[in-house]
Amino acid sequence: MSGAGPSLHPGDWPSRAVLQFPPDAAPSPIPPPWTGESTFANPFPIPEDIYQGALSYKVPLTIASVYFVTVTYINWYNRQHGNKPWRIAKTRPFYAFVIFHNVFLAVYSAVTCVAMIRCLKHSFPHYSEPNAVVGTIDALCKIHGPRGLGDAVTYRANNDTWGSLNSKVLVGPNGTPDPSDVGRIWNEGLAFWGWWFYLSKFYEVLDTAIILAKGKRSTTLQKYHHAGAMLSMWAGMRFMSPPIWMFALVNSGIHAMMYTYYTVSALGFRVPNIVKRTLTTLQITQFLVGSAFAAIHLFVSYTVPVSIAYKVAEKVAPKVSTTVSSAIASATESVAEALPTATGAAVAFLRKLIYRAAGDEGLAENIPVPGHPVPIRQQQQVVANEPAPVHNAVHDFFHPHETVEKTFYRNEYQTVPCVDTSGQAFAIYVNLIYLAPLTILFMRFFFKSYLRRSSPNTKRDFKPRTISDAAGDASRSVERELDSLDKSAEDAISSGVNIARDAVRGRRPANSQIKDERQGSMSPANQKFLENVNRRVSEKLQELDEGVDATSKKARQMAKDLVGKVEDAGDVIEDEYSNGKASASQRSASNTRRPNKKGSHLSLKSQTNESVAKPEQEPEPKDINNTLDESEGKGKF
Repeated sequence: MSGAGPSLHPGDWPSRAVLQFPPDAAPSPIPPPWTGESTFANPFPIPEDIYQGALSYKVPLTIASVYFVTVTYINWYNRQHGNKPWRIAKTRPFYAFVIFHNVFLAVYSAVTCVAMIRCLKHSFPHYSEPNAVVGTIDALCKIHGPRGLGDAVTYRANNDTWGSLNSKVLVGPNGTPDPSDVGRIWNEGLAFWGWWFYLSKFYEVLDTAIILAKGKRSTTLQKYHHAGAMLSMWAGMRFMSPPIWMFALVNSGIHAMMYTYYTVSALGFRVPNIVKRTLTTLQITQFLVGSAFAAIHLFVSYTVPVSIAYKVAEKVAPKVSTTVSSAIASATESVAEALPTATGAAVAFLRKLIYRAAGDEGLAENIPVPGHPVPIRQQQQVVANEPAPVHNAVHDFFHPHETVEKTFYRNEYQTVPCVDTSGQAFAIYVNLIYLAPLTILFMRFFFKSYLRRSSPNTKRDFKPRTISDAAGDASRSVERELDSLDKSAEDAISSGVNIARDAVRGRRPANSQIKDERQGSMSPANQKFLENVNRRVSEKLQELDEGVDATSKKARQMAKDLVGKVEDAGDVIEDEYSNGKASASQRSASNTRRPNKKGSHLSLKSQTNESVAKPEQEPEPKDINNTLDESEGKGKF
């Protein structure tokens, strides 16, 4: 507890209860609130059983596994058939479906992005409000309950209940956050739009189906992204983890731009390459920023105002009756206590005297006397079993003050963590596991490329582009690294298929050894040769790394030099035919015996002409004529 005011405490370690694995299944995901009125945050109701059933762990795990294995197998199948387009890919309905698919995802992603922006707008405090910084952190960390610092409703794992630190904030009738609460991210749209965005990850696998139908290869990066996005969105929505809004907002915004680009390209319009590079950069930035933002939630805590009740005991004077009847009743009771041997008739007579002395003749006549009949009007006024208030005048005289407890409320500040449950922490771990490999690979290749490009020995024409070029090299290197792993998986599938086929046919490889798999129609030796050529060409291109103008100038200069050499060689050959072979040999011998500048230059020129006229024949790779078709190897050299 603290009374200094709201404050932020970054760097605090999470508690052990939050880090437990497997995570606690409670609480169950809460469906979007429905009050009978359609709003942009909740357009229509979603049944609770359907909402929670779709968030079962079996759904994303099964679909992601089947997707990854199926695409890997179809990649291998396409390679075996020369990566030719399928028949359906050449039909008009397929083309129309591709356009519709891209337009639909572009529009849907844009609407989701707008809904998440609106959700944040209604959840964040205004910058002019007091404690706006801590209030914003509270809005990001606590996604249930009404808006306001310290008014959030959180799940308490120790007693399996929902509650708020503010005693005035109540939960709903079923013990969960009140559906009518507004001002927090969950009720303001994340519950509805986040759930549908999670389901859209299953529909997005049609991107891969379109690529495979066109005969192209689905990269490992694409498969990893689709399968990982399914699991990440599931974990965030299932355990209602605070940072999942970031994934929905940024990913939907990037997808809106990306599918718009796909639509324009599918319609036949040419899009500048800078647009594609920008989209790739945004996706890489999403990985870096998303992983860092999710991890921060584990190490942040802050203070919120809490109203604490204090009880104070005070001594106060007893209340004095203002009516004559109450004073007389107290006096007669005191007399009755002082005279225990007095009879009932004497007490009644004494009461009448006191009332008459006070001027209340009517009250004196109504005093019942023992042994005399009670008037009817008095019988009607008697209330059975209703004790009269007792005032002891003697006690009040000797104890003029009595003790009264009063409750006072005071605001103090209590430290709360950003993450409350083990399920919320588990969702953050899943996102980190999904994003960490891509982030590590990217940073590794980025620094490697940046150090090479910024080396003083490297000549560059555009030094300010060193960072952007390094980022581009890093993204391409990440894709190549993942593709190499994917090819290994495809080769494993190929081996498995061949082994199963041989087992069904009753065949067994010679010497009980599995023969080398051939990739497509090429042998492993030729495949290795082509990969080495690709690698060396890429390295040379990266080492040159010159602008388009410099490359064209250099090419023109080389062409001029080559034309000059060819003309000189033609002149020499024509002279040799005119003068005869003997004179040519004598001139060559005389030039050898007289080593002057002119002779040396002519000898070097003759050697150059011979090398130009008869270039050295390079050895062919192993089995290249037996394994490569006419269409194989195009674009490799």
